[in-house]
Order: sequence, then C-alpha cells, then structure tokens
Amino acid sequence: MKSNFDLQPNLEDEIIILRPLKEEDLEDLHAVACDPLIWEQHPSNDRYRRDVFELFFKDAMASGGAFAVIDKKTGQLIGSTRFHRVKEADNAIEIGWTFLARNYWGGRYNRAMKRLLMEYAFQFVDDILFYIGQDNFRSQKAIEKIGGKGITELNGVTLEARAHASVIYRISKKSWKENSIF
Repeated sequence: MKSNFDLQPNLEDEIIILRPLKEEDLEDLHAVACDPLIWEQHPSNDRYRRDVFELFFKDAMASGGAFAVIDKKTGQLIGSTRFHRVKEADNAIEIGWTFLARNYWGGRYNRAMKRLLMEYAFQFVDDILFYIGQDNFRSQKAIEKIGGKGITELNGVTLEARAHASVIYRISKKSWKENSIF
C-alpha cells in the first residue's frame, strides 16, 4: 500500500459526508446502534447493548481508520464504517464494520458510502476486501450488488478469515473500472 494512504480522509458527495470518527461521537453513534435489528444477522448480535457497543466504539477509535457517516441534508450522524489494513497483502485495503440507521437502508446511502471509499482507496491499492459474517446475508447481498466476488486467497496468498467474519469478498480496481455500477 502506498505510504500516503490516509486511513481517515474527509470525503463527501451530494448526500453524505464521511469524516474521521471522534470520541464525542459516542452518544450519537450509540443512538443509531441501539437498534437490535441492525445487528440481527451480525455475529456480534448484542452490539446494540451499551456495554458491548462501547467496546466496539473503543476499537473503532483505536483502529485509526473509522469514519462517522453524516447525512448531508440533516447533519445527523447515521452510521459508521472503517478502512483496515489487510495483513496478508500490501496492495489491498479492507472496508468494513459498516452500519447505518435502519431508515437509511435500501442502497442509496450504503452505495454512496462505498463509492466514496472505493474511489479514494483505488488511488492507492488494487484490491478492496470485505470480511462478512457467514450468516450476514444482508451484507453479503449488498456487497454482491456492487460487484463483490467471494474469495479465499489473494495473489496466491490464503486470506485468514476472522472468527466472526469468515466470508471474504473482493472488488479489484480493474473490475471496478470495467463494471462500475455507480
């Protein structure tokens, strides 16, 4: 990965703003995350609980790649997402830990978020990976809609699945340019 890849740039389009997550976002983000339906297919399906969410938030802050997702029209915080380095590949980045308030589900906001992150990331890497829980069919379908293909290795190197994220999808820079649905 190119050394000038900033894991927390400020990005925006006509409907959302992605900015670095801040400590003072905890309350507003928990107000979004306290909806149990957001987490029903997620391996950590108790993340709506305050104590569990606080650990998730602390990890997000420590990651150095977490974003607050802001509805540009209302100025409200509506979710979060992250960039994360892929330890098995220097020329890839992960996008993950994404969630949105339920009234923002349905494609438009998730699509805008992914497009902003991918346009930025493809300036520095050739592959973007998404690690998803085996039973999180909602997220799997969303990544497939934007061109993600299931993989187990990248450039001949076996990718290590996570305990709670065993399905891995890839979108390459080449396929993005050729087949972009955005």
